[in-house]
Amino acid sequence: GLRSIPSLSQFPRLRYLWINNNKIQDLTFLVKNYCLTELYLNNNELTDISGALKHLCSLQILFLHNNELKKLGKTVKELKGMISLQTLNLFQNPLAYDPDYRLYVIYFLPSVQLLDRKLVTQRERESALHLCNPKRAWVMQSTGFGSRVDTSLGTTVGSSRCTQPARRPIMPSVLKWFGNVQVMDLLCSFCRVPFEDPEDVVLVRATTRSLMEFSSLDWNKVASCQERRLQNMAEEPFEKLMVQFR
Repeated sequence: GLRSIPSLSQFPRLRYLWINNNKIQDLTFLVKNYCLTELYLNNNELTDISGALKHLCSLQILFLHNNELKKLGKTVKELKGMISLQTLNLFQNPLAYDPDYRLYVIYFLPSVQLLDRKLVTQRERESALHLCNPKRAWVMQSTGFGSRVDTSLGTTVGSSRCTQPARRPIMPSVLKWFGNVQVMDLLCSFCRVPFEDPEDVVLVRATTRSLMEFSSLDWNKVASCQERRLQNMAEEPFEKLMVQFR
């Protein structure tokens, strides 16, 4: 029947905490417990957890089921920083009745393996990607190494409540030297980066197939340092063979 709990800051190394089956509405008493790995808050009267749990980056198990949490976006935003979170229960909250609830949580909390007592499947992760980031899903489906699938943009890309600001494509280039061969190595990061415009995908693929230049030289015709000192004759210009590939 507890409605409030005094600060637990005197236990900075606390790792496991069961305070389920009470009437708790406020979680400010956890402000100093950074080491928590398991937290059981189910069967309480929580209506909002904003600003109360985001500092618990070591949390692995979190039970919040059977509370009064209503805002799905705010609740998930509070849990985004928990990169170690593997088990999460949110059922029997008003937010769980959202039609996109499960896929929304799976997309924005990718570390969660067990959601509401049910294992997260690869198919659910793919569906979550199509729902919350359709442009990235289309890029990953239509572009790949050595193959291309004809996918109509209109069939997969649409408006979604889960959309995030898209990042511009990253196209780093690294010059590597191997003896007398210069190779332009363009790193293909487009399979992991969402694109603002599908034409950027074409640009990245074209760049990865860009010009490679090989140069060769007959070193038998090049005088050594000692030969250059002993000979006063003018040296002939070097013959350099250049071969280009696209």
